[in-house]
Formats: sequence, structure tokens, C-alpha cells
Amino acid sequence: MSQSTRTALEASTGTLILHTWPNAQASWIAILVHGYGEHLGRYEHVADRLIAAGAVVYGADHAGHGNSSGEPVLIDDFEPVVADVRLVVDYAESRHPGLPVVIIGHSMGGMIAARYGQLYGRELTALVLSGPVLGSWHVTELADLPEIPNEPLDTSTLSRDPKVGQAYAEDTLVWHGPFKRVTLLAFADELELINNDGDLGELPTLWVHGEADQLVPIDPTRVGIMAIRGSQFTQHTYPGARHEIFNETNADEVLDDVVTFISDHV
Repeated sequence: MSQSTRTALEASTGTLILHTWPNAQASWIAILVHGYGEHLGRYEHVADRLIAAGAVVYGADHAGHGNSSGEPVLIDDFEPVVADVRLVVDYAESRHPGLPVVIIGHSMGGMIAARYGQLYGRELTALVLSGPVLGSWHVTELADLPEIPNEPLDTSTLSRDPKVGQAYAEDTLVWHGPFKRVTLLAFADELELINNDGDLGELPTLWVHGEADQLVPIDPTRVGIMAIRGSQFTQHTYPGARHEIFNETNADEVLDDVVTFISDHV
């Protein structure tokens, strides 16, 4: 498995830890955008598959996530987080000028990637959204409660492979505490912004989602996707698959679908 190198990037949100999976023969750039509460160290196998398909891979732990600075999982506005992704793209392009760029975002990272596509889609070659938080998300309703419950994540909702849930529960860089009200309100604001800020135009976009996803249910996401989809849109949904489809029992199938889509456009 490929090992990433790490670099500190200074951003408006603080110091970000950038992961780079090198490829001296790269013909395109993949930018990974991870989900809520996790970090890019969980994406080594995804980077491996992308490298095998010709990519050099970059991605930063979001502010308040993984090894980046900031109060854990506290995000009061997602627009600066989108700007952080822009910083990562600029960094990658400066080292690989002229190569096409593809953004791959999962869950919360899918929401961030979709917003990036709205703002900067003309500069991208393709966009991949994996189990993205789009349309609406029932979890934001927790912000209406007087006290947000401190309930651990049911790790069985991540994947049909129990080893995935076990590794998640034992990962000290993963946030295992409650949601923060400020972050939930920021989610709701960002979803409203995306829903009302236009489609993705001609940006080739792939949406992949587990049909048994309980964390980010497929139906609300479908409503959000249909509101912003552009003219070049592809989707794959997977019966029985749960939230982390890159860690599912059919992960090879999912990654093959992602790589095939990207190869058609780079």
C-alpha cells in the first residue's frame, strides 16, 4: 500500500495537514475530500487504486479533523473549508502543471466537493460524489434540541464488513464525541446555499451511493443531486451497500466504476 507524505499548509482556517500520494508517471490529479469526523489516513487504499489508474493523489485533513489544527469537528461556515480545497488544488497544480484535475468527495466531503463544483467547475475535468450530504440531512435537526445527545456512532452503519466498524471505533484520529450545534447549523446553511445556487453545468459528475445507507439516506441526497446536476451526469447505486462504499464488501466494484468514469474524461 502506498504511503503518503505530509506537508503543513497555512490556510485561513489554520494549519492543514496535506497528504500526498506521489506518482512519477501521473497523467491526472486526484483531490480527495474526506467526510465528517474522519481523516485522509483512512483513504490509503483509495489512493492506491487511483495511482494504479494514473493519478497523483492529494488531500488535506479538514480544519478540526485528523492532524490539522482547530477545535475538533467545529465548523461554523463551510465556505472557508471549500476555499481550503481550492488551496489544495492550487498546490497540486503548481507541482503538476497542465494535468487534468478530478475531485472525489465522500459524505460531508461530497457536499464540499459539490459546492466546489458550483464555484469552480469549469476548472475541473470531473467530479465524483460518494454518499454525499446533499438536499437535506436529518442529522441537522439535532440542532433544534435543547441538548445534543452524546450518542456514539453505530459503526455497523458504515459497512457490511465488521472490520471497518472496528477499525473506525479504534481510530484515535476519528472524532467519537457528539455533534456540535454550530457545525450542524453550518451544515444546514451550506445545504440551503447549494440547493439554491445553480447546477453544475457541463462538469462531468458521477454520483455513487449505497442503497442501504442509514447515515446519509439516499432519497434526500437524490433530491439534492437532481437539483444541481448538470448536463453530463452519471450515477451508480449499490443494493445492500451502507455508507462507506469505498470500504464496503463490494469496494472493488465501486472503485472500478469510479476509475472507469474518470478514465472516460481524462
